[in-house]
Formats: sequence, C-alpha cells, structure tokens
Amino acid sequence: MSIFSEKEQQLISQAVESAERYTSGEIRICVEKTCSEPVLDRAANYFHKLGMDKTAQRNGVLIYIATNDHQFAIIGDAGINRLVPHDFWDSTKEAMLSHFKNGELASGIITGVRLAGKQLQTYFPYIDGDVNELPNEISYGDGK
Repeated sequence: MSIFSEKEQQLISQAVESAERYTSGEIRICVEKTCSEPVLDRAANYFHKLGMDKTAQRNGVLIYIATNDHQFAIIGDAGINRLVPHDFWDSTKEAMLSHFKNGELASGIITGVRLAGKQLQTYFPYIDGDVNELPNEISYGDGK
C-alpha cells in the first residue's frame, strides 16, 4: 500500500515538473516509513544514492521524509547551498511543517517543491536545451 493516492503522486510529480520548467536545477522527493539513522545523514545517503550529486551545476535539492518517524529534511547540493539565503532551508521546512501538522503530507511536499523551485529559478534559471537530469517521480526508500 502506497503512502500517497495515485492523484497525490501525480500532483507531487507535476509540482516537480512545473518547478523544474523554469530552472536547470533538479528536485527529488524520497519517502520511506522509518529513518534508521539521523535524518540529515539519511537524506545525504539518499542524495548520493539517487545520483543527485552528479548534476552538471551541482544544483539538486532533495526532500526526504520518514512518515512513521515524523522526520524530514531538505538538502541541497553545493551549487545551490552557497547561493540561497542562510535561513532558506529552515523557512521552507517551517512552511512544509504547517501542512504536515494538519495531516496534509502531499500538500506539504508540494509547498516545499514550489519554494525550492523558486530559489532554483532565481539562481539557476532555465537554459535553452536544458536536459531533465533526474526523474520527477517520488522515490520510495528502503525503510519499512
């Protein structure tokens, strides 16, 4: 059984596609039930596992969520991290958390995608001929 309905999965994938339409950056979502290590370490492991550190401009953003453990993290690659405002990831997490607290997991993820997309668009605008380097679908982790 999936964490998201088919419609929610489509909306999340569409939000990623829409955000990436205006940027050369890449956004991925990784969801699993439990987090077997500190959440930032787990997110970093998936960041590498999903090949997000291999983008041409090092401008990938990962939103990682462990649903049963109620933990999540947003991490960006070196290219984006050196450019966004110091509190950007924290303010994005707060915006997402307001949805999560109301049981709106998909809406929270979509909010995070949109906010990350706006920052990516600012610092890494779309370039003619840009290639979508990574899939837009949700990646489901190994946690049970």
